[in-house]
Amino acid sequence: MPLVNYLVWMGVRGFAKPLARETAVPVKGPANGWRTLGDIGRENGRSAEIVKTGTWFVLLSLSALVVIMYASVLSSLARQWWTDPNYGHGFFVLVFAGYVLWSESGRWRAVPVRPTNFGLVIMLFAVGLRVLGMLGAELFISRLSLVILISGLVLFLAGRQVLQSMAFPISYLLFMIPLPGIVYFQLTFPLQLWASRLAAGGLVALGIHTVRQGNLLMLPNCTLNVVEACSGIRSLLSLLAAAVAYGYLAESSVWKRVALAIASIPIAIAANGLRLVATGVLSYFFGPRVDSGLLHLTLGMGFFGLAFLALVLVHKLLGLYWGHQNPAPVAP
Repeated sequence: MPLVNYLVWMGVRGFAKPLARETAVPVKGPANGWRTLGDIGRENGRSAEIVKTGTWFVLLSLSALVVIMYASVLSSLARQWWTDPNYGHGFFVLVFAGYVLWSESGRWRAVPVRPTNFGLVIMLFAVGLRVLGMLGAELFISRLSLVILISGLVLFLAGRQVLQSMAFPISYLLFMIPLPGIVYFQLTFPLQLWASRLAAGGLVALGIHTVRQGNLLMLPNCTLNVVEACSGIRSLLSLLAAAVAYGYLAESSVWKRVALAIASIPIAIAANGLRLVATGVLSYFFGPRVDSGLLHLTLGMGFFGLAFLALVLVHKLLGLYWGHQNPAPVAP
């Protein structure tokens, strides 16, 4: 805590110096006489350099403290992204957020820096969540506190306007956080039922006699079990993250971005149902061994690609409809 207090004092001291010098009125001194504009400019330049150096020092120091405090959280996140196929998109989320932050650096650097102490309150709140999550062995709270801490850090060092300019890449980091267990299992069970119903209906429509009992699909030569991994939660989370990223890059209209994110949910569910239909057809003709290994992975990636193409098609249709409803004005 003494180190944190010292860093905070350095930041406040650095930001207070230019304010005092800007509000001072030049006067004639008994020894130095009147100060020239060049003297004042050089003093302001030195003040700006001092403030800039102090700000970077505080930023780097606080960032190092954040990394140390969240080392176990970051390592557990990376490990889960690598081992859990449901959250493999976490690496993409981190890279994409960094890319957006870097590509828009000119915009947020042009925003005036107005630090606010309310950011320190948010930082303390995030640290409290980190401690609470650690004591309760709740990974979701600890991981969520990292995003909150980053927001508080930006607000404390740069102010509300800079935080607003960075709002999307910081908020996008929420997609890298795995869902809490209670929410995850509440989603997977109904998704399993919907997927099995869609698969059974599709197989019957193709002329393959299929009987569904819960999550079991009984074909003439084999029985397929729509397990938790086949519920579609994996493609749903990944497609939702991809839809938000695509909407941000390809569309400037907020309502269209929201529409694309919402449209990704039924598209992901339908794509997963079609994948199960394809799996059932292949199992009917070639046996249940096709529902594993490389072919299973290929089907998953292929139908995810089709789902993303469907999302792009929805975007094009929205553009055509909006263009028809609001034609561009014609100059007289």
